Amino acid sequence: MTSVAASISRSLRRSLAAASSSRRDHRLLLLLGQGGGGGRGFVTAECHRPVVLHKRGSDILHDPWFNRGTAFSMTERDRLGLRGLLPPNVVSSQQQIDRFMLDLKRLQKYARDGPSDTYPLAKWRILNRLHDRNETMYYKVLIDNIEEHAPIVYTPTVGLVCQNYSGLFRRPRGMYFSAEDRGEMMSMVYNWPTDQVDMIVVTDGSRILGLGDLGVHGIGIAIGKLDLYVAAAGINPQRVLPVMIDVGTNNEKLLKDPLYLGLQEHRLEGEEYVAVIDEFMEAVFSRWPNVIVQFEDFQSKWAFRLLQRYRKTYRMFNDDVQGTAGVAIAGLLGAVRSQGRPMIDFPKQKIVVAGAGSAGIGVVNAASRTMARMLGNNEVAFESARSQFWIVDAHGLITEERTDIDPDARPFARKKSELSHQGLSEGASLIEVVKKVKPDVILGLSAVGGLFSKEVLEALKDSSSSRPAIFAMSNPTKNAECTPEEAFSILGEKIIFASGSPFGNVDLGNGKIGHSNQGNNMYLFPGIGLGTLLSGARVISDGMLQAAAERLASYMKEEEVLEGIIYPPISRIRDITKEVAAAVVREAVAEDLAEGYRDMDAHELARLSEEETVDYVKNNMWSPVYPTIVYKKD
Repeated sequence: MTSVAASISRSLRRSLAAASSSRRDHRLLLLLGQGGGGGRGFVTAECHRPVVLHKRGSDILHDPWFNRGTAFSMTERDRLGLRGLLPPNVVSSQQQIDRFMLDLKRLQKYARDGPSDTYPLAKWRILNRLHDRNETMYYKVLIDNIEEHAPIVYTPTVGLVCQNYSGLFRRPRGMYFSAEDRGEMMSMVYNWPTDQVDMIVVTDGSRILGLGDLGVHGIGIAIGKLDLYVAAAGINPQRVLPVMIDVGTNNEKLLKDPLYLGLQEHRLEGEEYVAVIDEFMEAVFSRWPNVIVQFEDFQSKWAFRLLQRYRKTYRMFNDDVQGTAGVAIAGLLGAVRSQGRPMIDFPKQKIVVAGAGSAGIGVVNAASRTMARMLGNNEVAFESARSQFWIVDAHGLITEERTDIDPDARPFARKKSELSHQGLSEGASLIEVVKKVKPDVILGLSAVGGLFSKEVLEALKDSSSSRPAIFAMSNPTKNAECTPEEAFSILGEKIIFASGSPFGNVDLGNGKIGHSNQGNNMYLFPGIGLGTLLSGARVISDGMLQAAAERLASYMKEEEVLEGIIYPPISRIRDITKEVAAAVVREAVAEDLAEGYRDMDAHELARLSEEETVDYVKNNMWSPVYPTIVYKKD
């Protein structure tokens, strides 16, 4: 938009703002870029903004952000100094994608690096090469084939990528801050080439999925998460930044590996560790004050502490703690609906939780708050909510009799007075707890594959619920507490099954299907990030996270839920994210946290209806369309 047009736009906005309420709808449509009469709206869609470059010729072809290969038109080739640098035939973006998909299906078995290399890892190699040369096409392929490729760029294949990252490393992606960079981070952030970053995913590699300490290899999870921010939420790929904070590793294998790319020293601990994270946070928010930082796969002892340290000061959240909790809550509410009961009955559910790490305690905290809110949000309500959970860790049932109880788990430790009439004691096994409690839900966040054994599932037959739910949420696939085949074969068709990694549905015979729901964090974290960005909220509140979870829970139609489908298919991820983001924006406005984004200030956001908020979100989602490129000399 020219300066004259921008001035006219501002004048029109001021005029419209002063107009009578009868003209309000028209004003909002203009702001959303949907003006009637075929006229051009004031807001250019995110994917259609022109790009001004200070480079020409082969420099463009070697830049994956702007390279489009044979799709450059002849006029573009002339304007950008590309004539003669490409084959003469101009092809459409769709022709490029068709050719790539054909090659992908043909080449993936030949791209394997020896017999130990899996087909998914080979597919990741091919997709990564496309990512290295043409980002727009990469994201177009990812979005159009999201069900097929999400498990490649994210869990479970990303786990394999992280385990083998030193061998797979070809081209640097993201930034690396190490313990050796102390005192230099404030200047280091200016080495990143873009002046605007909307989204950072950061990890210290200490607890990658359920695979443990992978050190600098953990950058793979940050890259994979941001691929989903682009594909699902439409965050502009030029404004995302994966970050690895390398404070060493306690993985002895990596410490002895001559090919390991990270610091080969033991991890920093205590205040030294906190000082590194403090310096990083100060540096990135100094350069990019409006950035959103998602913490990913930090070990439990730091996940909660860092979340509490930063969440009231910075725009940040921890996906393992808060994202996992939100997805689990949505599934738990769906499980209540699947019984033909209203969601308000959620506080009556008895839930046994296997796993007391950051994810497990994060889910229990969030779920108990949801229950308490439904019960009146007072101290009695919170006490009643806490009594609905039984947490079992590696040492058994957590009770107040335990001497070294984790402070984060303490509020949910079973009281001594309750244990006798339940027939339980400190350290009771998972199977004992399931037999005595007869829970409505067993929720696995233990990272222990097969923990929901045949005996545990058999014990669930005595559940007080007409349709008990099994949530085997640990990632990657090998760490799932059980498979859907195991659950349905033992308990029959009248159950709800959900997992963190993808599994296929189960054929129960006689035309009946046992639905395997994937309760993946990708249903929420892209919408949380996008909604925070578009609201301009300075912090991410519990209410915003709750709004995201409740919108996901209500997304499924009643008939789908009654069939046992509590999460939507991944193919709908862009639409789901749009709805979740809109719910986050509305909650930010309701809590008076919103400060607006670009041309939409907080007052205008507050005037949007629910439908208009969804349109506003949609209009600000980037899509993989080759932009108009304008060359300008330095």
